[in-house]
Amino acid sequence: MRPVYTRLLVALTATAALSGCGYFDSRSAHKAQYEMVGMTSYDLQACAGIPASTKKLNDTTEIWQYDGSKALPTMPSDSGFIPVQSAISIYQSAFGGGGTACRMLVRMDHDRVSEVHYTGNDDEYIGTDGICSIITRGCARQRESTMRRVNGGPFGPVSGFHPPRTPAQSATATYSDQSGKYVPKFTKDDTQPVIQPVK
Repeated sequence: MRPVYTRLLVALTATAALSGCGYFDSRSAHKAQYEMVGMTSYDLQACAGIPASTKKLNDTTEIWQYDGSKALPTMPSDSGFIPVQSAISIYQSAFGGGGTACRMLVRMDHDRVSEVHYTGNDDEYIGTDGICSIITRGCARQRESTMRRVNGGPFGPVSGFHPPRTPAQSATATYSDQSGKYVPKFTKDDTQPVIQPVK
């Protein structure tokens, strides 16, 4: 086999090895977005820990924030024989990935998890939100009694490439007294304010 083909094969193998882990981490993070809905606040704290910060929205609703980070593995610099670093840099430029941090935002409604969102530089080489699996790992590995079971098989609702649909929320969890009195009115007239009183 020619040296050029050997180098290309090694670079593609290294990239595939990195990306495989990202795919399964992404599926795990997205599965947690299904399974954690309905958990009590006590069970959430038991498996995910104490939140980094909380914000009370009203008497029944709070937003809890969890942060996690993961260091990127160090790659050897390119040598004349195996251009691993160059192959990974090209892959990241074309497809993204190589994230290091995740912020998990949890809406608590009547002291239960009603939705879970991820944000930050949280994509690994394949899939989305893979870094976030480090936050939900404790809940995934040792399930709490108030977590729901979700079929995570290859044909189940879990994907490595997109998060699940956000579940419908109660009115008290999404609307304040003021937002109930005002609604958005989208028109082609740019002179009119978008937020207007309910008529």
